[in-house]
Amino acid sequence: MKCVICKHGETSDGFATVTIELESLTFVVKLVPARVCSNCGEEYVEEHIAAELFKSAAEISKSGAELDVRHYLKAA
Repeated sequence: MKCVICKHGETSDGFATVTIELESLTFVVKLVPARVCSNCGEEYVEEHIAAELFKSAAEISKSGAELDVRHYLKAA
């Protein structure tokens, strides 16, 4: 797909680091599957993966954690 940000690059399979700040929690997930623009580096994460990450962040936030850093693991 053509990048909607720079309008010049094409996206290809790659990985992103996603950071979610929720209440007092900073949740960082590395190696998240994404489409990455070859020109500007913009990263596009699929909606179902983003939903998984936000759900995890909400659960972790409830535990009182302030920082959580992990690698992405596909939900079973």
